[in-house]
Amino acid sequence: MSDLLWQKPGVSVDARIQKFLAGDDVILDREFFLHDIAASKAHAEGLQHIGILSADELGGLLRELDVLAADFSSGVFVLDERFEDCHSAIESRLTERLGDAGRKIHTGRSRNDQILVATRLWLKEKLDQVATLSREIARVALQRAEAEKSLPLPGYTHIQRAVVSSAGMWWAGWAEAFIDNAVRAGDTRRLIDANPLGTAAGYGVNLPLDREHTTQALAFARLQVSPIYAQLSRGKFEMAALEALGGATLDLRRLAWDLSLFTSAEFGFVALPAQYTTGSSIMPNKRNPDVIELMRATHASVAAARTEIEQLLSLPSGYHRDLQSSKGAIFHGFGRGLSALELLPDLLANLEWRQDRMRAAMDSGMYATDVAVEQAAAGVPFRDAYRAAAASADQAGSGRTPESSLAARVSPGAAADLRLDLLHARWESLGQM
Repeated sequence: MSDLLWQKPGVSVDARIQKFLAGDDVILDREFFLHDIAASKAHAEGLQHIGILSADELGGLLRELDVLAADFSSGVFVLDERFEDCHSAIESRLTERLGDAGRKIHTGRSRNDQILVATRLWLKEKLDQVATLSREIARVALQRAEAEKSLPLPGYTHIQRAVVSSAGMWWAGWAEAFIDNAVRAGDTRRLIDANPLGTAAGYGVNLPLDREHTTQALAFARLQVSPIYAQLSRGKFEMAALEALGGATLDLRRLAWDLSLFTSAEFGFVALPAQYTTGSSIMPNKRNPDVIELMRATHASVAAARTEIEQLLSLPSGYHRDLQSSKGAIFHGFGRGLSALELLPDLLANLEWRQDRMRAAMDSGMYATDVAVEQAAAGVPFRDAYRAAAASADQAGSGRTPESSLAARVSPGAAADLRLDLLHARWESLGQM
């Protein structure tokens, strides 16, 4: 490992202690390395604006930072145990190539300041991905809702057959859910879109740093003004980002549960594309819906990441090394969550309904609610209509069809009035946010 910036003369570094302090920084920081380089370029430009760097020194730093980014992307440069973290690796490389000019890159910064801005830039990208994927999932659901609006599908409450429903209603539910998930991701991105660069370890520095320039250069929407709040927001913003992701993965979990049930032999309503199933390692007669089961499990990782950060935040104000652990949480939470959401649009676009099984599952009792509501509309008190319908539930389907039940379901949003135009208008507006 290269010399540590904070190492004191005459004090040896215990390798075991240093390994504990570093944790997984070198591995995790590979995820944030390019963002740290981008922030370092903006910081260098700001240092030149206030006379810390000459124009020539700035030119050399920007050139070498670009070379380092290219070397890292191509695998020529590897962030490994030679370095304490991504920041020390950048400074070491610049010092090796540029001497004293390279050593100046850390002026007015702290390692906390560096990782805070790098992870903030990273989180903005990840929230963009959540919004984009949610929009795509909603698009597929809207298209299938329109195409299959009148396709009868048993409706369940308490996992018991309840009423006649439709594929159109099922799809519309997921469309609206993921429209909201896209909105929430965008709203959260706007919340965290604040530049912490130049706040150092939470108290600023005795230099007139050009924070307005770095805000513009890094495409932040606003300056995070207070250095103390920059520290208070660390963890708080990460939790907000994971909550936005969690809204999508929570819906994914419930959707996957539906598909788990619908693909079972007992239901048999849905056939999955073959690539979304795997063979049993011991039972040659079956295929397993492993993809949707692992999708179902994904939210647990996102929820765990949020909880991990929440437990870190039982701290007084100011910077604390505990916050280092928040990097692993966001890395694992977004890594698991986004990889699952990426698979969902194609899965939804290609699943097939088994209409014969869906129709066969309709029993007479599923029309009892229709009977009760019709009687209530004719003037019978609902409690009386309800009791009468319950007493004759086994005859409720006489003369009725799933299609007639759906056609009569005229309340806004129900099968006969899905209001897909409203959902489509909301979906269209996502592109303007």
